[in-house]
Amino acid sequence: MDGNGRWAKERGLPRHLGHKEACNRIIEVFDYCKEFDIKVMSFYAFSTENWKRPKAEINHLFRYLEIFFKKEINKLIKDGTRVMISGDVSRLPEKTQKTIARSIELTKDCKNFVFNICLNYGGKEELTRATKLIAQEVVDGKLSIDKISEQTVEDHLYTAGLPNVDLLVRTSGEIRISNFLPWQLCYAEMIFTPVKWPDFKYEPFLDCMKEFNRRNRRYGGLDNEKA
Repeated sequence: MDGNGRWAKERGLPRHLGHKEACNRIIEVFDYCKEFDIKVMSFYAFSTENWKRPKAEINHLFRYLEIFFKKEINKLIKDGTRVMISGDVSRLPEKTQKTIARSIELTKDCKNFVFNICLNYGGKEELTRATKLIAQEVVDGKLSIDKISEQTVEDHLYTAGLPNVDLLVRTSGEIRISNFLPWQLCYAEMIFTPVKWPDFKYEPFLDCMKEFNRRNRRYGGLDNEKA
């Protein structure tokens, strides 16, 4: 969800108001995804590298996330949406951690959709963490090295139980994944739109859906026509 600060700067606003507007897009895009019967949505809200940003901006971001969850939790429950978090939340402010834990608990039995927020998330950190967890099981005699498979790795990721990503959309024109879900993106279609996240409303979303439907997903195989 890139481009929030630049969106605010273009309007003569402080950067943190770009993040505030960004939270409004999250629930709107969630509704768009429901319209297309997309069951699992992951939003990259805060990376392990984002701690380098000014402390005041970081504090605003977490406050807006707390407001978002408190404001939208009843809607998420009504829609049958399970909230989950990918990332190490132990470094987040205590108030934010409590808000997140409450949202997870209140939606734990919801079955229709999954709303995955990536907070203090980094792909390299996730894979390192999974490696350590697997290694510990080997040391404890719970797992044989010969039994380690791709599924074993997936079972130890933050996203355990979720399908791999079908479509990655990055806003604001940057063309890189920036340490986001490297394992889960192994066969994802990727769309990089110049639209900044606060402006990512229905039309740009629909453009991404149309582009995705034009893609020929072969997964390493051949087109039937060319086989």
